[in-house]
Amino acid sequence: MSFRRTKIVATVGPATSSPERLTELIAAGADVLRINFSHASPDEHSERIATIREAADRAERVVGLLGDLPGPKLRLGDVAGDVVELEEGGTLTLCAETTVGTAQRLPVSWSGLPGAVKQGDLVYLADGRIRLRVTEADSDEARCEIEAGGPVASHQGINLPGADAALPAVSDADLAWVDFAVEQQIDLLAVSFVRTRDDLRPVEERLASHNVDIPIVAKIEKPQAADNAKEIVEAATGIMVARGDLGIELPLAKVPTVQKRLLAMAGHHSKFSITATQMLASMVTAPRPTRAEVTDVANAIYDGTDAVMLSEETAVGEHPIEAVRVMDRIACETEPNLPYEKWLFERGSAMAGDVGGTVAQGAVGATYRIGLAALVVPTRSGRTARLVSAHRPEVPVLAISPRPETVRRLNILFGVRCVLSEEWANLRDLLDECARLAGDNGVAKSGELIAITAGLPEQQLGTNLFEVHRVP
Repeated sequence: MSFRRTKIVATVGPATSSPERLTELIAAGADVLRINFSHASPDEHSERIATIREAADRAERVVGLLGDLPGPKLRLGDVAGDVVELEEGGTLTLCAETTVGTAQRLPVSWSGLPGAVKQGDLVYLADGRIRLRVTEADSDEARCEIEAGGPVASHQGINLPGADAALPAVSDADLAWVDFAVEQQIDLLAVSFVRTRDDLRPVEERLASHNVDIPIVAKIEKPQAADNAKEIVEAATGIMVARGDLGIELPLAKVPTVQKRLLAMAGHHSKFSITATQMLASMVTAPRPTRAEVTDVANAIYDGTDAVMLSEETAVGEHPIEAVRVMDRIACETEPNLPYEKWLFERGSAMAGDVGGTVAQGAVGATYRIGLAALVVPTRSGRTARLVSAHRPEVPVLAISPRPETVRRLNILFGVRCVLSEEWANLRDLLDECARLAGDNGVAKSGELIAITAGLPEQQLGTNLFEVHRVP
């Protein structure tokens, strides 16, 4: 059976908000849809989420929902007509007052910005496409020369390399979005602009107060996060390598090396990873990607990413469906050449001494030793599936769960398909159900061998079961 292992995350926006477009996006291969809480109101997002779920039903596919918290991001305020053009060589004033922005004067979300910059400092807008140099600043406004111009839109980001340390890690507004995510049954929650492990704690505590176990994705987009990556990876369920802001605040030539290190570290700790930002940026306007973009996507897959993400390409781009199809084709072409057997031993090595990690590695190793057709993983929380996926089995992994939210969440894991099952009455019923579902879902044929690996809760050891079965 041919199947794509690498998962595709697509950002939903104006270009893909209609039921028809969303159905096409999901049918084209989007596994997880990203909702960016930095844009639009809770009511608008509620409508969009309902439409996504309707579209998933129409496409007859399960999709996960990734909610992306705004975080301590400096942003522009409202801009007249939503977009203004900044002319290279012109001047621009950034101000802390509440006003509608123009090409000469733009409001900012942080009142401390004018006082945080000085003459000669660089300011970047719109993911680094716009470059300003401060010529004069006081506590109320910063006057700048436009060194690189172009269009800017309402609420786009601002970068002040090294000058935003006073911003809080998680604001009250972010925590309100966490409440919204719980209410809307969002499947994964991304925390923006993480700098240290402590930046995740307010979100963890808020989720715990709701008694929910939504997986947390730490977005690595600050130099401090790259420096503190080990503690962040250990604390989060997964990471996103968000290369837009990372490429502004780090020397650009360092970004590929940092990306490789982060993806390897996530694999080492059996945590999932998403590679994001400008992967197919030219497809915002062009129907075909550049050769360099195709190579970039393939290299992220070679480096071991679980998922590749589209942002503007599907949110506001002119060719959102084709962008997903291009991602799909690149992944399918790349995956047969991946170093699966090498990854079996290199990845997950931080789990030494962990029963679950050891059993998961043994299960994946058995696929090569005895020619298993597939691995079947019953799981409630999703942890067993994550541990198995981390070792990158070359055969299909079918996860089964009685929890609908787990079925949706596991859509982010490399090589894993998940289906909903009945609650299991006893171990015998569970094992029989696994063998039946392997055949019903096409991951193994009648007579082929599969392995079943799971955690027996009464043992309290995590993943501790491994059995080989023949598909009836």
